[in-house]
Amino acid sequence: MAHSLSGKGLRILTIDRRHPVRGSSAASTAMIQHEIDVSLHRLARTIGHDKASRVWRRSAGAVEELKSLIRDLGINCEFQARHTLFLSGQELGARALKKEAQAREEVGILAEYLDRAALLERYGINRSGAINSAISASSNPVQMTTGILRAAKQQGVEVVEGLEVTDVREVGDNVIVATDQGKMIEAAHVIFCSGYEFLECLRNPRHKLMSTWALASKPRLKRPDWLDNYLVWEASDPYLYFRSTSDGRVIVGGEDEKGEAAYLDPIKIKHKTAVLVEKLADLTGISLGKPDFSWSAAFGVTPDGLPMIGTAPGMRRVFVSMGFGGNGITFAKIAADLISATVLGHQDVDWDLFPLL
Repeated sequence: MAHSLSGKGLRILTIDRRHPVRGSSAASTAMIQHEIDVSLHRLARTIGHDKASRVWRRSAGAVEELKSLIRDLGINCEFQARHTLFLSGQELGARALKKEAQAREEVGILAEYLDRAALLERYGINRSGAINSAISASSNPVQMTTGILRAAKQQGVEVVEGLEVTDVREVGDNVIVATDQGKMIEAAHVIFCSGYEFLECLRNPRHKLMSTWALASKPRLKRPDWLDNYLVWEASDPYLYFRSTSDGRVIVGGEDEKGEAAYLDPIKIKHKTAVLVEKLADLTGISLGKPDFSWSAAFGVTPDGLPMIGTAPGMRRVFVSMGFGGNGITFAKIAADLISATVLGHQDVDWDLFPLL
């Protein structure tokens, strides 16, 4: 968000209640996908074919734009373009995946449907079907976030850490925010891009918190060669997802469950880690052994799998982006583009796709 507004003649202040890059960025598994949690053909039944198509195309475009941004800024963050392998599961079987692949093709998003035989032959995975697509990526999320923030600072963005905003009010053509240090800050616009953490006055009943778990293997783990070019996830609830890293680790995540506090339970971390290790072995034959790292985190979701991006209720100059689900990096790029355009006096053609209502 800061980078998208930098270099435009504005004075920009970024406030972080923690140290920069010490929040959700450090917990991300950085599966940067254009595919969202709700499939295209199902989303079309909810919001209509036209809007659903625009959402998916915008998501694909955001991944491509992010690739260009990282390249242009010269950020060393292990950024790698990847394919995605989306496996059938309890939520979507082979027939539904074939329908989904056709729906994507019809709106200009390349998607190859694979039946059981092709999936087994190419990847050694025994599922009834899968979709192979190309518009995805992975990165080191801490290095990537640091690089983008550093580029914004070079453009004059000021960053303040260890300061928490406690309230916000619009006063005429300005916005006043209060801080936990008893100070007031006045601005022309205020943007809350703090993920699932937000003020009570900005809470939305459609936004729910979930807990999730992840782990990373030891480096140079024995794994199939094809995995180094893929992100893998499945159409199940909860779903399993995994990828490799540049030093040969395998990162595995999933086992999501409702509740913002479940991820804090140390017993659950131990149990969920064991489940993820077992699921990966059952699916791929990869013997992960004892993970080098395991962690958990909270994240926000919405009923339709779409983020909520726009002006806060009853306000004109206060913006909010939340509900990123499993697409935090991709949706954050979209939110930055939409909101920065509005602040700069333009109206993005896709502003209507991610309402807060």
